Amino acid sequence: MHMPDNRLTAGLAQIAPVWLDREATIEKIVGWIKKAANEGCALVVFGEAIVPGYPFWVERTDGARFESELQKSLYAHYVSQAVTIENGDLDRLRDAARNNAVAVYVGVMERAADRGGHSLYCSMVYIDATGKIGSVHRKLMPTHEERLVWAIGDGNGLCTHKLGPFTAGGLNCWENWLPLARASLYAQGEDLHVAIWPGSRRNTEEITRFIAKESRSYVISVSGLMRHIDIGPDLPHAELLRDTADTMMANGGSCVAAPNGEWLLEPQCGDESLYIVELDYRQVLEERHSLDVAGHYSRPDVTRLVVNRKRQTTADFTDD
Repeated sequence: MHMPDNRLTAGLAQIAPVWLDREATIEKIVGWIKKAANEGCALVVFGEAIVPGYPFWVERTDGARFESELQKSLYAHYVSQAVTIENGDLDRLRDAARNNAVAVYVGVMERAADRGGHSLYCSMVYIDATGKIGSVHRKLMPTHEERLVWAIGDGNGLCTHKLGPFTAGGLNCWENWLPLARASLYAQGEDLHVAIWPGSRRNTEEITRFIAKESRSYVISVSGLMRHIDIGPDLPHAELLRDTADTMMANGGSCVAAPNGEWLLEPQCGDESLYIVELDYRQVLEERHSLDVAGHYSRPDVTRLVVNRKRQTTADFTDD
Protein backbone atom coordinates (compact mmCIF):
# COMPACT_ATOMS: atom_id res chain seq x y z
CA MET A 1 0.00 0.00 0.00
CA HIS A 2 1.52 3.28 -1.13
CA MET A 3 0.66 6.12 1.25
CA PRO A 4 3.82 8.04 2.19
CA ASP A 5 3.20 11.11 4.33
CA ASN A 6 0.23 13.03 2.93
CA ARG A 7 0.00 11.24 -0.40
CA LEU A 8 -2.20 8.46 -1.73
CA THR A 9 -1.91 6.49 -4.94
CA ALA A 10 -5.24 5.62 -6.55
CA GLY A 11 -6.09 3.42 -9.50
CA LEU A 12 -9.02 3.88 -11.86
CA ALA A 13 -9.90 0.50 -13.36
CA GLN A 14 -11.82 1.28 -16.54
CA ILE A 15 -13.00 -2.14 -17.68
CA ALA A 16 -15.91 -3.90 -19.31
CA PRO A 17 -17.74 -6.55 -17.33
CA VAL A 18 -18.17 -10.09 -18.50
CA TRP A 19 -21.65 -8.84 -19.20
CA LEU A 20 -24.44 -10.36 -17.12
CA ASP A 21 -22.13 -13.01 -15.67
CA ARG A 22 -21.50 -12.36 -11.98
CA GLU A 23 -18.82 -14.95 -11.28
CA ALA A 24 -16.77 -14.28 -14.40
CA THR A 25 -16.91 -10.52 -13.78
CA ILE A 26 -15.79 -10.93 -10.18
CA GLU A 27 -12.89 -13.09 -11.35
CA LYS A 28 -11.92 -10.36 -13.81
CA ILE A 29 -12.10 -7.67 -11.11
CA VAL A 30 -9.87 -9.73 -8.79
CA GLY A 31 -7.21 -9.64 -11.49
CA TRP A 32 -7.44 -5.86 -11.77
CA ILE A 33 -7.24 -5.47 -7.97
CA LYS A 34 -3.99 -7.44 -8.04
CA LYS A 35 -2.72 -5.29 -10.91
CA ALA A 36 -3.53 -2.10 -8.98
CA ALA A 37 -1.75 -3.39 -5.89
CA ASN A 38 1.31 -4.30 -7.94
CA GLU A 39 1.36 -0.71 -9.23
CA GLY A 40 1.42 0.61 -5.64
CA CYS A 41 -2.21 1.69 -5.36
CA ALA A 42 -3.83 2.12 -1.95
CA LEU A 43 -7.25 2.46 -3.60
CA VAL A 44 -8.74 1.03 -6.77
CA VAL A 45 -12.15 2.04 -8.13
CA PHE A 46 -14.47 0.26 -10.58
CA GLY A 47 -17.53 1.57 -12.44
CA GLU A 48 -21.23 1.61 -11.62
CA ALA A 49 -23.10 -1.73 -11.74
CA ILE A 50 -19.96 -3.43 -13.09
CA VAL A 51 -21.09 -6.65 -11.39
CA PRO A 52 -22.73 -8.09 -13.45
CA GLY A 53 -23.20 -5.08 -15.78
CA TYR A 54 -25.46 -2.20 -16.69
CA PRO A 55 -28.91 -3.00 -18.24
CA PHE A 56 -28.14 -1.63 -21.69
CA TRP A 57 -30.96 -3.65 -23.25
CA VAL A 58 -33.82 -1.69 -21.65
CA GLU A 59 -33.86 1.36 -23.94
CA ARG A 60 -33.13 -0.77 -27.01
CA THR A 61 -35.78 -3.50 -26.63
CA ASP A 62 -38.99 -1.65 -25.76
CA GLY A 63 -38.27 -2.02 -22.05
CA ALA A 64 -41.36 -0.09 -20.92
CA ARG A 65 -43.82 -2.57 -22.44
CA PHE A 66 -45.96 -3.93 -19.59
CA GLU A 67 -46.10 -7.71 -19.10
CA SER A 68 -43.57 -8.27 -21.90
CA GLU A 69 -42.33 -11.86 -21.92
CA LEU A 70 -39.03 -10.62 -23.35
CA GLN A 71 -38.51 -8.10 -20.55
CA LYS A 72 -39.51 -10.65 -17.91
CA SER A 73 -36.97 -13.12 -19.28
CA LEU A 74 -34.14 -10.59 -19.36
CA TYR A 75 -35.00 -9.30 -15.88
CA ALA A 76 -35.07 -12.82 -14.42
CA HIS A 77 -31.59 -13.49 -15.80
CA TYR A 78 -30.37 -10.15 -14.45
CA VAL A 79 -31.62 -10.96 -10.95
CA SER A 80 -30.07 -14.42 -11.10
CA GLN A 81 -26.66 -12.82 -11.76
CA ALA A 82 -26.93 -10.10 -9.13
CA VAL A 83 -25.01 -9.93 -5.85
CA THR A 84 -26.42 -11.07 -2.52
CA ILE A 85 -23.83 -9.87 -0.05
CA GLU A 86 -25.21 -11.99 2.80
CA ASN A 87 -24.55 -15.11 0.72
CA GLY A 88 -20.87 -14.26 0.36
CA ASP A 89 -21.02 -13.23 -3.29
CA LEU A 90 -18.37 -10.56 -2.70
CA ASP A 91 -16.07 -12.72 -0.59
CA ARG A 92 -13.54 -13.10 -3.41
CA LEU A 93 -13.31 -9.32 -3.74
CA ARG A 94 -12.93 -8.99 0.02
CA ASP A 95 -10.14 -11.59 -0.03
CA ALA A 96 -8.43 -9.78 -2.90
CA ALA A 97 -8.58 -6.46 -1.04
CA ARG A 98 -7.15 -8.04 2.12
CA ASN A 99 -4.49 -10.14 0.39
CA ASN A 100 -3.29 -7.15 -1.62
CA ALA A 101 -3.75 -4.50 1.12
CA VAL A 102 -5.77 -2.23 -1.15
CA ALA A 103 -9.13 -0.52 -0.60
CA VAL A 104 -11.83 -0.97 -3.26
CA TYR A 105 -14.90 0.92 -4.43
CA VAL A 106 -17.02 -1.21 -6.76
CA GLY A 107 -20.50 -0.90 -8.25
CA VAL A 108 -22.79 -3.93 -8.00
CA MET A 109 -26.36 -4.89 -8.69
CA GLU A 110 -27.47 -5.86 -5.21
CA ARG A 111 -30.15 -8.47 -4.69
CA ALA A 112 -31.08 -7.17 -1.28
CA ALA A 113 -31.99 -9.89 1.23
CA ASP A 114 -33.47 -7.32 3.62
CA ARG A 115 -35.96 -6.27 0.94
CA GLY A 116 -37.15 -9.75 0.03
CA GLY A 117 -34.39 -10.71 -2.39
CA HIS A 118 -36.17 -10.17 -5.70
CA SER A 119 -35.60 -6.49 -6.47
CA LEU A 120 -32.29 -4.99 -7.56
CA TYR A 121 -30.49 -2.02 -6.08
CA CYS A 122 -27.63 -0.20 -7.77
CA SER A 123 -25.15 -0.29 -4.91
CA MET A 124 -21.73 1.21 -4.41
CA VAL A 125 -19.69 -1.00 -2.08
CA TYR A 126 -16.61 0.11 -0.16
CA ILE A 127 -14.19 -2.62 0.93
CA ASP A 128 -11.26 -1.52 3.07
CA ALA A 129 -7.72 -2.85 2.85
CA THR A 130 -8.45 -5.47 5.52
CA GLY A 131 -11.28 -6.92 3.43
CA LYS A 132 -14.07 -5.46 5.58
CA ILE A 133 -17.15 -4.05 3.85
CA GLY A 134 -17.40 -0.51 5.16
CA SER A 135 -20.59 0.60 3.42
CA VAL A 136 -23.17 -0.45 0.84
CA HIS A 137 -24.77 2.63 -0.68
CA ARG A 138 -27.96 1.91 -2.60
CA LYS A 139 -28.52 4.51 -5.30
CA LEU A 140 -31.09 7.00 -4.07
CA MET A 141 -32.90 7.44 -7.38
CA PRO A 142 -32.35 5.35 -10.52
CA THR A 143 -32.22 7.43 -13.69
CA HIS A 144 -34.89 7.28 -16.39
CA GLU A 145 -35.08 3.76 -17.90
CA GLU A 146 -33.08 2.34 -14.97
CA ARG A 147 -36.29 2.60 -12.93
CA LEU A 148 -37.76 -0.24 -14.98
CA VAL A 149 -35.24 -2.70 -13.48
CA TRP A 150 -33.76 -1.01 -10.39
CA ALA A 151 -35.43 -0.18 -7.08
CA ILE A 152 -35.07 3.07 -5.13
CA GLY A 153 -32.38 3.05 -2.44
CA ASP A 154 -31.98 4.77 0.92
CA GLY A 155 -29.53 6.86 2.94
CA ASN A 156 -27.83 4.08 4.86
CA GLY A 157 -24.69 4.22 2.74
CA LEU A 158 -24.23 7.98 2.86
CA CYS A 159 -21.07 7.73 4.92
CA THR A 160 -17.35 8.32 4.62
CA HIS A 161 -14.22 6.29 5.30
CA LYS A 162 -10.74 7.19 6.45
CA LEU A 163 -8.18 6.29 3.83
CA GLY A 164 -4.66 7.37 4.69
CA PRO A 165 -4.72 11.17 5.05
CA PHE A 166 -8.06 11.39 3.22
CA THR A 167 -11.72 10.99 4.08
CA ALA A 168 -13.38 9.22 1.16
CA GLY A 169 -17.04 9.03 0.16
CA GLY A 170 -18.92 8.34 -3.01
CA LEU A 171 -22.08 8.33 -5.09
CA ASN A 172 -23.49 6.48 -8.09
CA CYS A 173 -23.79 8.15 -11.49
CA TRP A 174 -26.44 10.89 -11.69
CA GLU A 175 -26.99 11.06 -7.94
CA ASN A 176 -23.71 12.98 -8.02
CA TRP A 177 -25.91 15.82 -9.35
CA LEU A 178 -27.96 15.84 -6.11
CA PRO A 179 -26.76 18.83 -4.04
CA LEU A 180 -28.04 17.45 -0.72
CA ALA A 181 -26.50 14.02 -1.25
CA ARG A 182 -23.15 15.70 -1.88
CA ALA A 183 -23.67 17.95 1.15
CA SER A 184 -24.27 14.93 3.38
CA LEU A 185 -20.78 13.68 2.50
CA TYR A 186 -19.15 17.08 2.79
CA ALA A 187 -20.57 17.38 6.31
CA GLN A 188 -18.67 14.22 7.29
CA GLY A 189 -15.34 15.67 6.22
CA GLU A 190 -15.15 14.19 2.74
CA ASP A 191 -12.10 15.42 0.83
CA LEU A 192 -11.83 12.55 -1.67
CA HIS A 193 -15.04 12.10 -3.65
CA VAL A 194 -15.52 8.95 -5.72
CA ALA A 195 -18.13 9.02 -8.51
CA ILE A 196 -18.85 5.82 -10.40
CA TRP A 197 -20.56 5.62 -13.79
CA PRO A 198 -21.66 2.98 -16.32
CA GLY A 199 -19.57 4.84 -18.91
CA SER A 200 -19.41 7.71 -21.39
CA ARG A 201 -17.43 10.93 -21.32
CA ARG A 202 -20.60 13.01 -21.57
CA ASN A 203 -21.37 12.02 -17.97
CA THR A 204 -18.00 12.81 -16.44
CA GLU A 205 -16.37 15.71 -18.25
CA GLU A 206 -18.35 18.52 -16.60
CA ILE A 207 -19.45 17.28 -13.19
CA THR A 208 -16.08 15.92 -12.11
CA ARG A 209 -14.46 19.34 -12.19
CA PHE A 210 -17.61 21.01 -10.87
CA ILE A 211 -17.70 18.86 -7.71
CA ALA A 212 -13.99 19.43 -7.19
CA LYS A 213 -14.40 23.22 -7.36
CA GLU A 214 -17.50 23.15 -5.14
CA SER A 215 -16.04 20.90 -2.47
CA ARG A 216 -12.34 21.74 -2.86
CA SER A 217 -11.71 17.99 -2.85
CA TYR A 218 -10.14 15.49 -5.17
CA VAL A 219 -12.79 13.87 -7.36
CA ILE A 220 -12.26 10.50 -8.98
CA SER A 221 -14.77 9.50 -11.67
CA VAL A 222 -14.54 5.89 -12.85
CA SER A 223 -16.58 4.53 -15.72
CA GLY A 224 -17.08 1.14 -17.27
CA LEU A 225 -16.94 0.15 -20.90
CA MET A 226 -19.57 -1.66 -22.94
CA ARG A 227 -19.10 -2.71 -26.55
CA HIS A 228 -20.95 -4.85 -29.05
CA ILE A 229 -18.23 -7.47 -28.68
CA ASP A 230 -19.01 -7.75 -24.95
CA ILE A 231 -22.41 -9.39 -25.62
CA GLY A 232 -21.75 -13.08 -25.17
CA PRO A 233 -23.42 -15.72 -27.38
CA ASP A 234 -24.81 -17.68 -24.42
CA LEU A 235 -26.91 -14.85 -22.99
CA PRO A 236 -30.70 -15.08 -23.19
CA HIS A 237 -31.88 -13.44 -26.44
CA ALA A 238 -28.25 -12.89 -27.44
CA GLU A 239 -29.09 -12.37 -31.12
CA LEU A 240 -31.63 -9.66 -30.32
CA LEU A 241 -29.25 -7.98 -27.89
CA ARG A 242 -26.56 -7.87 -30.55
CA ASP A 243 -28.92 -6.66 -33.25
CA THR A 244 -30.06 -3.71 -31.11
CA ALA A 245 -26.63 -2.80 -29.70
CA ASP A 246 -24.31 -0.04 -30.82
CA THR A 247 -20.67 -0.76 -31.55
CA MET A 248 -19.77 1.26 -28.44
CA MET A 249 -22.48 1.79 -25.81
CA ALA A 250 -20.23 3.08 -23.03
CA ASN A 251 -16.87 4.57 -23.96
CA GLY A 252 -15.46 5.20 -20.48
CA GLY A 253 -14.52 8.77 -19.64
CA SER A 254 -12.72 8.01 -16.37
CA CYS A 255 -10.95 11.07 -15.00
CA VAL A 256 -9.64 12.87 -11.92
CA ALA A 257 -9.93 16.51 -10.89
CA ALA A 258 -7.78 18.25 -8.29
CA PRO A 259 -9.22 20.40 -5.48
CA ASN A 260 -8.73 23.52 -7.58
CA GLY A 261 -10.90 22.05 -10.34
CA GLU A 262 -8.03 21.41 -12.74
CA TRP A 263 -7.56 18.08 -14.47
CA LEU A 264 -5.20 15.64 -12.83
CA LEU A 265 -6.32 13.06 -15.40
CA GLU A 266 -8.44 14.17 -18.33
CA PRO A 267 -11.32 11.87 -19.42
CA GLN A 268 -9.97 8.67 -20.93
CA CYS A 269 -12.09 6.93 -23.55
CA GLY A 270 -12.26 3.69 -25.47
CA ASP A 271 -9.75 1.42 -23.78
CA GLU A 272 -9.64 -0.99 -20.88
CA SER A 273 -6.87 0.32 -18.70
CA LEU A 274 -5.69 1.05 -15.18
CA TYR A 275 -5.07 4.77 -14.80
CA ILE A 276 -2.95 5.73 -11.81
CA VAL A 277 -2.83 9.08 -10.04
CA GLU A 278 -1.07 10.35 -6.95
CA LEU A 279 -3.10 12.59 -4.65
CA ASP A 280 -1.48 15.12 -2.33
CA TYR A 281 -3.55 15.97 0.74
CA ARG A 282 -1.76 19.29 1.16
CA GLN A 283 -3.58 20.62 -1.91
CA VAL A 284 -6.92 20.03 -0.16
CA LEU A 285 -5.76 22.18 2.74
CA GLU A 286 -4.54 24.90 0.40
CA GLU A 287 -7.84 25.11 -1.49
CA ARG A 288 -9.96 25.04 1.68
CA HIS A 289 -8.35 28.35 2.65
CA SER A 290 -10.86 30.29 0.54
CA LEU A 291 -13.82 27.90 0.55
CA ASP A 292 -14.89 25.15 2.93
CA VAL A 293 -18.58 24.47 2.35
CA ALA A 294 -19.01 22.42 5.55
CA GLY A 295 -16.72 24.60 7.64
CA HIS A 296 -15.90 28.31 7.68
CA TYR A 297 -18.09 29.07 4.64
CA SER A 298 -21.21 27.41 6.06
CA ARG A 299 -24.07 28.92 8.07
CA PRO A 300 -25.68 26.10 10.06
CA ASP A 301 -27.68 28.69 12.02
CA VAL A 302 -29.46 29.54 8.75
CA THR A 303 -29.54 26.29 6.74
CA ARG A 304 -29.00 22.73 7.95
CA LEU A 305 -29.43 19.29 6.39
CA VAL A 306 -31.22 16.35 8.04
CA VAL A 307 -30.15 12.92 6.75
CA ASN A 308 -31.99 9.67 7.46
CA ARG A 309 -29.39 6.88 7.35
CA LYS A 310 -31.67 4.12 8.60
CA ARG A 311 -31.71 1.11 6.29
CA GLN A 312 -35.26 1.00 4.96
CA THR A 313 -37.21 -2.24 5.33
CA THR A 314 -40.87 -3.12 4.82
CA ALA A 315 -41.32 -4.80 8.21
CA ASP A 316 -39.88 -4.72 11.74
CA PHE A 317 -40.19 -8.02 13.59
CA THR A 318 -40.20 -8.53 17.33
CA ASP A 319 -39.85 -12.14 18.47
CA ASP A 320 -40.54 -13.15 22.07
